[in-house]
Amino acid sequence: MRILGIESSCDETGIAIYDDEQGLLAHQLYSQVKVHADYGGVVPELASRDHVRKTIPLIEAAFAQAGCGPESLDGVAYTAGPGLVGALLVGTSIGRSLAFGWNIPAVAVHHMEGHLLAPMLEDERPDFPFIALLVSGGHTMMVKVDGIGEYEVLGESVDDAAGEAFDKTAKLLGLDYPGGPLLAKMALQGVAERFVFPRPMTDRPGLDFSFSGLKTAAANTIRSAGDDMQTKADIAHAFQTAVIDTLAIKCKRALKQTKIKRLVIAGGVSANVELRAKLERVMQGMQGKVYYPRTEFCTDNGAMIAYAGMQRLKAKQYAPLDMKTQPRWPLDSLKPI
Repeated sequence: MRILGIESSCDETGIAIYDDEQGLLAHQLYSQVKVHADYGGVVPELASRDHVRKTIPLIEAAFAQAGCGPESLDGVAYTAGPGLVGALLVGTSIGRSLAFGWNIPAVAVHHMEGHLLAPMLEDERPDFPFIALLVSGGHTMMVKVDGIGEYEVLGESVDDAAGEAFDKTAKLLGLDYPGGPLLAKMALQGVAERFVFPRPMTDRPGLDFSFSGLKTAAANTIRSAGDDMQTKADIAHAFQTAVIDTLAIKCKRALKQTKIKRLVIAGGVSANVELRAKLERVMQGMQGKVYYPRTEFCTDNGAMIAYAGMQRLKAKQYAPLDMKTQPRWPLDSLKPI
């Protein structure tokens, strides 16, 4: 079977073609970073308009890359939520219309299920069950995964997501948008332990996250400590270390509670090299293993939507003819396969 995947939930237009025997045949991605850079964040209306401009040309490019056409497809998958409603509507309307026109099934994919299953695109895949840490600009959550569609959310952020906190702190440090990766790069020049920030919500039971207080602590330090480059680097180092330590503590807690030895990290923040190194050490100490997608599949992309869509297509969980988006869509409400 072969499927076309369309991702348009925020500020990346991702298109992919996935074959259940041959694997990923094509992968096209357009980032809107330059579109939103002058505004310091994503402007929903501009994001929607850019998806309108880019989606069809990228689909054509994906067909050319894969060396096939619509006649070879068995379905079309698109991100139906969560995300920005206007951006979701673009991918949903195009994906659903193409499926109708080509007389093949359409599949509505949950964006976070796409991230959660992204490591399945790699040669070394985790077996079920596993614990998934989903960390991105819009979400931070800990999920127990017993199978595709069998999700138990163990904890999530009660305010800012980890990626959002990275970007906001980077902006306070005077870094360009998107600031998270730039903050991580700046942190490499920082002196350890010159500044020490709290590890929020680690001194109490539970697996929920909170990063707004940590962001405020960083903001107060930035205002009081001076603005020379070394000080900024030291603050960046302290902030990143606090976020990573917090995520690692929560992962270790979840693994102990569930007695599971496999950990998946996915989402944009999972590309952070220091986070990966920290969780590798945690899993070695627990005699377990950590899995993550390659860097290009950490951020939003069409490949993860195509893969997740393929699983739903095989289970015949088709989307109805009406074009429904879900800007808010609980992960644990999905049907199991």
